Amino acid sequence: MVKSKKKDQDGPIIIKKYANRRLYNTQTSNYITLDFLAEMTRNDDDFVVIDAKSGEDITHGVLTQIIVEEESSGTSILPVNFLRQLISMYGNSMQSLMPSYLEASMDSFRKNQKQFQEAVEGALIKNPLGKMAVDNQKQFQEAIENALKASPLAGVVEKTLGPLGKRDKTVEMEPEEVEEEEEVSAKDMEISELKQQLADIQSKLDKLDD
Repeated sequence: MVKSKKKDQDGPIIIKKYANRRLYNTQTSNYITLDFLAEMTRNDDDFVVIDAKSGEDITHGVLTQIIVEEESSGTSILPVNFLRQLISMYGNSMQSLMPSYLEASMDSFRKNQKQFQEAVEGALIKNPLGKMAVDNQKQFQEAIENALKASPLAGVVEKTLGPLGKRDKTVEMEPEEVEEEEEVSAKDMEISELKQQLADIQSKLDKLDD
């Protein structure tokens, strides 16, 4: 995207409009589209549009054209009643006051909009209720873990779920460790079976002695 100047930087950018309706950016020496001019407006770039032949300032007409294009593209923000009231002001005795009134209203709206956004962002970051909820959850978890540690079942819980207070991270075992653990488990099972067999034999011998 072609970069452009902001306000108060060596004056406004000069955009020339030719008879074929093409727009020429004299700063970057290239032709631009009406959509790009709309993007410059959203970026608060300062520019004026002049008629390439007569030198007349036609910024107002071009900006009005941008509004018409935006409204007809399905992104309408101007209510019908507002448009009716605005049209009715043409030729009205209050017409001369409308430009300054609308400009002041829009400036006030944008200022309040910025303050509202900053307030919402600040509330999300510094919300005392949100912080309280996090602290309460942490305290509740610590209380549960302390209760389990003092319980006779603490050993069973730790053997099943891992050490209390250290279960927030998942420990992944390497394949070799898994194989070693399986081998140890198999040996333990064999030893357990041998012990059971010896116990059965001893029981039978005891019965013979009787």
